Order: sequence, then C-alpha cells, then structure tokens
Amino acid sequence: MRKGTSDPVLGPKFAASGVILRATYTDPDAVITVDFPGGKVYTGVDVGPVPNVQLFMSADGGNRFWLGNLNLTMAMAKGDVRARGPVTKVLKLVPAAKALFGPYREMLESDGRTDLLSS
Repeated sequence: MRKGTSDPVLGPKFAASGVILRATYTDPDAVITVDFPGGKVYTGVDVGPVPNVQLFMSADGGNRFWLGNLNLTMAMAKGDVRARGPVTKVLKLVPAAKALFGPYREMLESDGRTDLLSS
C-alpha cells in the first residue's frame, strides 16, 4: 500500500477517492489503515484516522487479492469478505490497485516468502 500511495501515477488516483480504508485481517490478525487522501499507511488496532470504509477478511484472502487471485466483488457476495461503508468507492479503486499485484509478488519473492505465492 505504501508503494501505491507514493506512486506518482497511482497516488493521485487513490487520493482523489477520499477513501480512508481499514482492512482487518484474521488468522493471523492484522489491521492496516490506509489514508488515501493523506498518502499514509498505519498498522495496528485503532491507529490512524477514522476509516470511512472497512473490509474484514482472512489474511489468506488478502494475500489472494494482492496476488490477483481474489475477485473482491465476488468475495463480498459470498461473504468471504465483509464490508462496512461506501464500498463502491473501494471497488472503483480495484483497477488501479491491480498495478500493485506485480510489486506485491516481487516483495514476497525478495522476502523469501515463496510459500505465499501459490495462494
């Protein structure tokens, strides 16, 4: 997410959305808040600004999304991802977020986490 918010092309697109997104992951537990207008990423429970959109999913689901293997709309329809707030704003950001799938994969490879690439 930090790469996306600081990217000269993607950053302004994300900022214009007005979205402050909090993603709450389970198994293992993690919370990430992305202030797209402010261009900042926060980690931890109740850290950062109050979100206007929240997503709740397993960490495996988040990994599958960033690998390009999870359709967010379908996952919400199935109940695999729960959402709160104007999720249509987040869904509009998905096409731009796809540009981060490659860098995410590269990050996993450079961190030696090839075990996460087959999700």
